[in-house]
Amino acid sequence: MQHVIVFIEQRSGQTRKVTYELATEARKIADALGGKAHAVVLGAGAPAIAEQLKGYPLDVVHVAEDPDVDKYFLDPMVDYVEAVARETGPALILVPNTMLGRDVAGRLTARLEAGLLSDVTDFHFENGRAVGIAPKLQGSTVTGCTFKDSQYGIATVRPNAFSAQAGGSGAQVVPLAKPSGKQYALTIENDVEEATGEMGLEEAPVVVSGGRGLGGPEPFTTLLRPLADALGGAVGASRAAADAGWVPYSMQIGQTGKIVSPQLYIAVGISGAIQHKVGMQTSGTIVAINRDGAVPIADFADLMVVGDLFQIVPELTNLVTGAKAHA
Repeated sequence: MQHVIVFIEQRSGQTRKVTYELATEARKIADALGGKAHAVVLGAGAPAIAEQLKGYPLDVVHVAEDPDVDKYFLDPMVDYVEAVARETGPALILVPNTMLGRDVAGRLTARLEAGLLSDVTDFHFENGRAVGIAPKLQGSTVTGCTFKDSQYGIATVRPNAFSAQAGGSGAQVVPLAKPSGKQYALTIENDVEEATGEMGLEEAPVVVSGGRGLGGPEPFTTLLRPLADALGGAVGASRAAADAGWVPYSMQIGQTGKIVSPQLYIAVGISGAIQHKVGMQTSGTIVAINRDGAVPIADFADLMVVGDLFQIVPELTNLVTGAKAHA
């Protein structure tokens, strides 16, 4: 494999942070392999995303504003990405590890007779090959896998595993021709998005996360939620809190949970073991609140607040709310 191709997940000109994370990582991998970094963006609003991607270190952005992409289920997307892959030549294809991304990755794997690495959180390079690093067996082990005897490889990449860094010199935007002779049967009749009332952890600019030090489920609602709301963020949790049944696993941050990269991460009552650190270490500013100043998180937090979290957090919430009221 020599080149890198990124599948861009977007809808009506709106995309996720992972788009720019993969655009950045694609450049690093392509340089290591000696090839070029490509991206494929499809559907209504694709040209707007392509313009944004010109600010990232890609060589080529392939674009198709084809209404079939939005009308039919999955197959048009797979057709376009397959066409780019076959035209580009041997390549590693990066796909977001999302519901849509996993579906696209599975079909591409079959079409290209490629290998598949899932939930990758890092890449290493050995003997000119990209090695995907991924946690397995609920984080009890971390695997390193590569591709053998295959022109193409597919890797689904966990959101927030990498940092997005703009700085492209202006990628070449290339319109894609519609694959010929294709007929699609499975249409999308309705697109229903369930409103949860919660901001997604992966997209939140601020995350307030709680651990074993909270002592039970109630403080997540009465203590952390008001602070997160005041800061315009979301509430997360450590694995210890999820294992105890205090919160659902959908809130877990860490090696076996979600990886977040907010501008501000506030860890409340969390010791900060390596499994948790993996899930939030790329955050902009890390603030830890704990009664024990010698917990592991103190070694990498930007600010360590030692004291009673049940007194500190409400006071912090009041200060934030008061400041917003007078702004």
